This record gives sequence, C-alpha cells and structure tokens, in this order.
Amino acid sequence: MDTETRAAAPSVTSASPSTVAAAPRPRWRLRGNPLAGLGSLVWLVIVVVPIYTMISSSLMRQDEALDGDPLAFPTHPTLDNYNTVLHSGFFTLLSNTAIVAVATVAIVVVLSVPVAYVAVRTRNRWSSLAFRVFLLGVAIPAQAVIVPLYLLIGKMGLYDTLPAIILPTAAFAMPVAVLVLSGTMRDVSEELYEAMALDGATPLRMLVQLAVPLSKAGISTVAIFSALQAWNGFLFPLILTQSEEKHVLTLGLFNFMSQFGVNIPAVLAAVVLSVVPIFAVYLVARRALINGLMGVGGK
Repeated sequence: MDTETRAAAPSVTSASPSTVAAAPRPRWRLRGNPLAGLGSLVWLVIVVVPIYTMISSSLMRQDEALDGDPLAFPTHPTLDNYNTVLHSGFFTLLSNTAIVAVATVAIVVVLSVPVAYVAVRTRNRWSSLAFRVFLLGVAIPAQAVIVPLYLLIGKMGLYDTLPAIILPTAAFAMPVAVLVLSGTMRDVSEELYEAMALDGATPLRMLVQLAVPLSKAGISTVAIFSALQAWNGFLFPLILTQSEEKHVLTLGLFNFMSQFGVNIPAVLAAVVLSVVPIFAVYLVARRALINGLMGVGGK
C-alpha cells in the first residue's frame, strides 16, 4: 500500500512542470498594430513639419525665403525678423492678450463652478430645464449674434475697450465650462455630501470644501480651454475694437501681414512669438488638462 502511494507521487510531481510549460501564453500582447503606428507617424509629420517650417523660415532673409526650399534650414540664420517684430508694438499686443485671457479665465471659473454645482445638486424639473437651455449656447455660433452684440456693446459704452472683448469671450466659453464641470462634479460620491450634511454643512461650505477640491482637474481643463479661446479669438477683437492700443495678438498678426507686405519671415517670426506664451502654459498644465479630459482627476 505504501509502495503504491510512493510510486504514484513522482508521476504527479513530474507532470506538473510539463503542464505548466505547455500552458499557452497570451499571444495578443506580443502583437503590434502597424496601422496605429503608421497613423501616429503620419500625424507626427503633419504636426512637426509646419512647426519646423515656421521656425526655420522666420530665421531666413526675405530673398532666401522666397527662392529657397521651405524645408531647408537657413544657410545664414538671422534674428533680424524677430527684432523687427518686437519693435513694432508686439509687447502692447501681448499685454492686451494676456489681460483678456486672464480676465476671461477668472470670469468663467468664478461663474461656471457654482452654476455647475447647482445643476448637479438641485434635482427638480426646473433646474434640469434651465441647465438644458443654458447649454443651448454651445450650438449658437458667435457670427450669428455679432450684429446685436455690436449694438449692445455700443450702448453700454464699451466699444473699443478690452471689456468689449472679455465679456463676449467669457459668455461663449461658459456653456462648455458648465458642461465639463457638471460632469466632473457628478463623479463626487453622494456619501461625501451626506456626511457633510450630517455635520451641519451648508451648501456653500460643501461647494468650497468638497466639490471644488475634488473637481480641480475639471476646473484646470476649463481654465486652459477658456485661455486658449481668449488667446486665439479674432472675431470679437476685429468687430468690437478699433484703435491699435486695444488690439490683441490675433488682430496684430493680421495687421502685420499688411504692414510687412510680402515679408514672409517677419510674419512668421510674429507667429512664433505669439505661440510661445500659450505653449509654455500648456507645458506647465498639460497633466491637469489630460486628467480633466480623462475624468480621473485626483479623487
């Protein structure tokens, strides 16, 4: 009896390694996706080539930019084009644009956070209807209301001022901001609200101490998108301002094309200088932007 048991044991032990060795491995992990790689490469070329051409051409002389290869690096790089742009009122354009962007972000964040909170926490038919009507602003293009907006700005005495740019820009950024923040605040656990309510917290305290800290990623996303919208805005500055002292970068670039004529390197130098600040902001805040878009945040 003992002999049979001892003889059977090695057979079981010897079968285990072969069984483990024969187990198939998940082969899908070893497979690549050539179409995805090719698509990524094509997208990289589409993004990088225009940026490289813009920077290299801004370092060229006028004759070299017109007669040379746009993809070739300049034979004699020069910063004269940047010097020309910097002495053509560029810093005034930059400061006006920064003021518009910062003010727009402040207005959008301060107003959209409580609106989104009320839309999420107030559960009745009227709040739901008001939220849907508010989001209709996403579907209304600025071009459709530019004439009544022009008349309204004129009657308010704001024509040819920076608030004439700031207020409409913030108004058109609000619907998207509320949409993003309401989605972020819905992810906050209901148990946390109930716990604070049991402690006697008011709605304002729950907003400040609970909803806002857990919605930092969404707030950062809203701030970045609002800043980009204000930085790249062209229609409102074109229609609602007139004097050069109130021009922003987008309108200044448009005027540079007329001022410098066919001086392509100078125009591209102005474009490079206008992109640098907002690109720096993106590099600093890219993690918060990605987290906000993915809806993960820091919760």
